[in-house]
Amino acid sequence: MHGLVIKNTGSWYVVCTDDRQLVDCKIKGNFRLKDIKSTNPVVIGDRVEIEINAEGTALIKAIAPRRNYMIRRATNLSKQSHILAANIDLAMLVVTVNYPVTTTVFIDRFVATAEAYQIPVRIVFNKIDRLDEEELEYLTGLDHLYTTIGYPCSRVCALTGEGVEELKQLLANKVTLLSGHSGVGKSTLINRILPDVKLKTAGISEYHKKGMHTTTFSEMIPLPDGGYLIDTPGIKGFGTIEMETGEIGHFFPEIFRFSSGCKYYNCTHRQEPGCAVMAALEKHYISESRYKSYLNIMEDKESGKYRKAF
Repeated sequence: MHGLVIKNTGSWYVVCTDDRQLVDCKIKGNFRLKDIKSTNPVVIGDRVEIEINAEGTALIKAIAPRRNYMIRRATNLSKQSHILAANIDLAMLVVTVNYPVTTTVFIDRFVATAEAYQIPVRIVFNKIDRLDEEELEYLTGLDHLYTTIGYPCSRVCALTGEGVEELKQLLANKVTLLSGHSGVGKSTLINRILPDVKLKTAGISEYHKKGMHTTTFSEMIPLPDGGYLIDTPGIKGFGTIEMETGEIGHFFPEIFRFSSGCKYYNCTHRQEPGCAVMAALEKHYISESRYKSYLNIMEDKESGKYRKAF
């Protein structure tokens, strides 16, 4: 029997079989014996084969090859990874300029990872109703920056519904991952898109200006016009993984474009003579914030920040 993993509740997985049955499953024991460094060997969006044993318990016994997946470093600073979802058509990163703040480093780590696995990204700026004139000006700058690079942006207010209808039109017949910090309004946005779902929502801590978790487990929510919306728990940080130092620049499209003009093929775009990327930076063809994010990821790889896996 084959199906799609649509929910992860920790130790259990809900599989929607090809004949539309919902089956609670566990992982067959030999999965844990394989050399899988991910904290979650089976993930939302996986196509799987299941079997029901004599006791009536359903077990996931095989995973089909993944077309792509969205991955980040596990939060314990080890070399383990955590896969958010697999077989994704679109990743929507929900961002707030304020309430809470989403940094450009976080945005750039997310979009670089999506770039590495060839997942299209749309950046969704939420809570635009709460921004003052200076914050709106900053938002306009971010919108221009990422749209110019090739990442389309949307401005919405999930609370009032402003801009949400345009988003809904992009979701039909796609598997879309919705991600972002806790408190940016992912659950409110889903409730606006799918009012019958009625996900639990919460505000942000006014003291810390950070979000409070409402989504505990990942879930694929079916859309009325076909496709799924993947709701994931809020992410505090986005540690990159599975990137070699020499290829990090490949996942920053504007850096990769100028790198073909560098004097040395293995240029790291930091101090080398004849670096076309640094020349483009000086002429403002590459933004300082994006270049700093590139260096930030490079430093992660070289500083030994993450401890060895056991």
